[in-house]
Amino acid sequence: MPSEALEVPARAHPLWRPKRLLVTPAALSWPQGAAMAERAAALGAEVVRLKADRLTGLPDTYRDAKTTMAVVVASPSRRKPQPIPPSADWRFDLAEGCPAHCAYCYLAGSLTGPPIIRAYANLPEILGALPPVLGQGQVTSRNAARAAEGTTFEGSCYTDPLGIEHITGSLAETIRFFGAWEAEAQLRFTTKYDAIGSLLNLPHNRRTRIRFSVNARGAERFEGGAPRVRNRLHAMRQAAMAGYRIGLTVAPILNLPDWREAYDILLADCAAALVGAPDPDLTVELITHRFTESSREVLQGWYPGSGLEMDPAQRSRKLTKFGSAKYVFPKALMAELRAGLEASVSRHLPHARVLYFT
Repeated sequence: MPSEALEVPARAHPLWRPKRLLVTPAALSWPQGAAMAERAAALGAEVVRLKADRLTGLPDTYRDAKTTMAVVVASPSRRKPQPIPPSADWRFDLAEGCPAHCAYCYLAGSLTGPPIIRAYANLPEILGALPPVLGQGQVTSRNAARAAEGTTFEGSCYTDPLGIEHITGSLAETIRFFGAWEAEAQLRFTTKYDAIGSLLNLPHNRRTRIRFSVNARGAERFEGGAPRVRNRLHAMRQAAMAGYRIGLTVAPILNLPDWREAYDILLADCAAALVGAPDPDLTVELITHRFTESSREVLQGWYPGSGLEMDPAQRSRKLTKFGSAKYVFPKALMAELRAGLEASVSRHLPHARVLYFT
């Protein structure tokens, strides 16, 4: 039976507050950059106006880095949309870095340097790069099973945009952009956060899919700084009732001792949270835990003693298309996880589309 999905959380998760905000002159020349600096200052952050556009004074320690935000301008190469299978046709970046402290964080293997958050001030230029690639993707643009989604644009590859929205305002502007874009296009982003209120009344015109990253209760101890799953499910219900398309990103799926029951309860809770929602057009993405040698080293330095299993001897070594190695669950366990999770989706969310299992 569903446990807490329809209960209103006792309190919303507190908004992230950076201690320091570094802002470049180029970023301040954009209205969005100046607004970010003002919002951070109102939250009590020390705003440091740099004299040049090169970031300096970056913190050395993990603790200081995770409380630092930089407002910069995305370069032309960073504004260029990139393919992002199997999630979407294209990815574009509103920011890089995340305020949460997840012991499995995949950004540890994707981004280099101190884990500060970099938010981009030149949002009009970033959004202006999207129309030229309309209809040119390889995931939904040319896939009959997903063609109804149109050209899909992933906005959360390297960040959780909702977790920093109260400072950036970029997500709301992007939702408005897609809502006004008269084209077969869809914005997608994933979040672990619950501060959904500022997005509920936007003219999204159902061209945005909000995907909520959820996990079994036994995995929550690895998600430091993120709202509880029950908070995310409450936010998901609010978004669905506001007419947004909804997605579930069940990730990372862990080999918990009671994983069958734990993930079945999770998906029952997700179903309960969507009862009465008019048309969530629900999609589900199932992503198992994996790591690389470099991300394992970084994460064990960030979160010593976390208890998260990252033992190469218990995994299968698999080469990526780029020739690097990652460690995934053994083939037999992967098959069990897939069968178990897909059966739970069919049982509790029969109208959902499972986009992929990986």
